[in-house]
Amino acid sequence: MLNMPFDEDGDTPSSTPSSPTTPFPILRRPVVRLVLAALAALVLLFAWAAWRLPLDRALEPLPDPTLVLVDRNGVDFAKRGAVKEPPVDVRTLPAHVAGAVIAIEDRRFYHHFGVDPRGVARALLRNYRAGGVRQGGSTITQQLAKTAFLEPDRTFRRKIREALIAVYLETRLSKDEILSRYLSSIYFGDGVYGLRGAAHHYFGKEPEALSIGESAMLAGMIKAPSALSPTHDRKAALKRMRVVLAAMADAGVITKAQADAVRDPHVLASNERLTGGTWFADWVAPQAREAFDADYGEVRVRTTLDARMQKLAMQTVRHWLAGEGRRVGASQAALVAMTPNGEVLALVGGRDYAASQFDRATQARRQPGSAFKLFTYYAALRRGSTPDSLIDDSPLKIGKWSPENYDGRYSGLIPLRDAFARSSNVAAARLAQQVGPQAVVQAARDLGVTSPLGTDPSIALGAYEVTLLELTSAYAAFAHGAAPITAHGLPGAAVAPPVPMDPNVRAMMLDMLWQVVDRGTGRAARLANLPTFGKTGTTQEHRDALFVGMAGDLVVGIWVGNDDGTPMKHVTGGSLPARIWHDFMTSAVRIAPSGGALMRPLRALPPVAVPDESMVGGEGAVLPEPAYEGDGTDGSEPPPDESALPPEATDEEGTPPPEPPVDAE
Repeated sequence: MLNMPFDEDGDTPSSTPSSPTTPFPILRRPVVRLVLAALAALVLLFAWAAWRLPLDRALEPLPDPTLVLVDRNGVDFAKRGAVKEPPVDVRTLPAHVAGAVIAIEDRRFYHHFGVDPRGVARALLRNYRAGGVRQGGSTITQQLAKTAFLEPDRTFRRKIREALIAVYLETRLSKDEILSRYLSSIYFGDGVYGLRGAAHHYFGKEPEALSIGESAMLAGMIKAPSALSPTHDRKAALKRMRVVLAAMADAGVITKAQADAVRDPHVLASNERLTGGTWFADWVAPQAREAFDADYGEVRVRTTLDARMQKLAMQTVRHWLAGEGRRVGASQAALVAMTPNGEVLALVGGRDYAASQFDRATQARRQPGSAFKLFTYYAALRRGSTPDSLIDDSPLKIGKWSPENYDGRYSGLIPLRDAFARSSNVAAARLAQQVGPQAVVQAARDLGVTSPLGTDPSIALGAYEVTLLELTSAYAAFAHGAAPITAHGLPGAAVAPPVPMDPNVRAMMLDMLWQVVDRGTGRAARLANLPTFGKTGTTQEHRDALFVGMAGDLVVGIWVGNDDGTPMKHVTGGSLPARIWHDFMTSAVRIAPSGGALMRPLRALPPVAVPDESMVGGEGAVLPEPAYEGDGTDGSEPPPDESALPPEATDEEGTPPPEPPVDAE
């Protein structure tokens, strides 16, 4: 018989064993344990991530410092990018500088732990009463966390992360360190980051020397830097400054008497008032950024631009488009002016940069028309022809294509100089047959043309598209006496050294270019008392018209047309483009640097001839569809449609009423 235990009363105890007492029975549940483990992991992960935060990120310079472009005469003309100066130390600043920011942005900055529950509650209440967001509850520490470590998205998740990082920053940094980092990185409008940069930009002084009014104006801008910048809206900036002064007086930073005594600060002219929006600046900026290595502040890079010539070019283009251009249905134009060695002095990519930043001089590929005949005749001269060599100017049929002269006139056997001067289409096509289309392509390549070119007969008349910049550079080779000429916007830019031309071939080509302007299709461009060289170009249905010419020490190309390819009213290269060229060059030759590049071969030119009014030109013939040949290794693949613009860049100006046609070339 088993001996059974008894309790004190002699009763047999229960057979159920007793269990130990658990203070939190809920912890025995598997789901609860899993949740707690996940929370612990999250806390550890946050602690690890927070510990690895780069606390000095707010003090680092911007990845791309401000680029200030300077013209060849030392005049600032454009600015690209943002500016950030070295950081500030709040301990070295006057009390009213930091006090202005604290009074308007976070009055309890020295009393909270990174997140201000009282401020959040106050903001929520005011927003509820206003029926929308009118006030934020972010502290200065939270703003630093947002700008230095987080993306600027407006989500609840980002606000939570912002608060957590703010609390972490408060445990790692002192209040003065947090405020210093904040003031060193906050945006102050006009592309300026940090208090030091803002003090320099707006007032031309160090932040340690800021007055009460200047400090209040800068502090007021933090709320909406672009809208409250004094260079953008001075009235709004001054009104906001008074709000900050009142807050400073209310917080005890200054007295009310001091606030009332503040006068409107003197603000320097903003660098944003430079002609920052220019096609030249867009073109040269990538080249300029490769030429420097800097951290804080601005970087000044000298360019080849002549600000005076650029202004003249823009005024000339706008004047002619508003007048004759409107009458003949030409809504856009482009201009490139360079020295014979390729230094670009002026570049206009369209009618109005503010309306369209698309650069019709460097980005748009257009058919050059008869301006491309330069390469055909150059190829012939290199093969032994001379300006006196005869060419048959009579009707011609090549396969299914029958090129025609613009005026329907044919002269039989004529010298090359006459065929070139009157821009005979059939003579150019026949000449291209004689030398071979491949020789024409090679001549273009040797003169620096890189756009895709085919080898069918239509190349003689400019059926393949090129940019105005590369076409003008090709003409510059004859002014310089060497090829290829690389257009560049930085003095001393590293370019491929040009190879000297045969001086006799060069002189003969200049002779024919001179004939064009003296008695041929380019007479409208002729300058008084200054030898002028050039060539006209017109495409079928008058969709594009060009004139590229040289005089003195300038090589200038002009294109006129419409972005959508709409035909103009009888506009030829010898009419509107040549007149724009003449108007521009009349003043530009007096501005251009002097080097005498075109003076040496003039003794070989014939005496001035009486203009032959019958030489009205042979441009504008219907071309066959360009046929691209080859495997693409020689650049013969079809060119991309770079002349097409996005809808917002297209000129929507209506077609003007019919007017009498201008003189044909």
